[in-house]
Amino acid sequence: MISYKPFQKLLIDREIKKQDLLKMTGISSATMAKLNTNEYVSLEVIDKLCAALGCQPGDLLEHIAE
Repeated sequence: MISYKPFQKLLIDREIKKQDLLKMTGISSATMAKLNTNEYVSLEVIDKLCAALGCQPGDLLEHIAE
């Protein structure tokens, strides 16, 4: 399973509000909801988040063995 907990932690650590991130990246609120519930998002979304946050994909997600 892919978890976006590191993404959530990154936002908290940098004090970035999700609404501000939506404006920075142009992703939809539906996509943000998918990130909040660990659902699939495309690599294009991950790319946009990495560009906006200046990070690597591994900073946003982790694999959790089931």
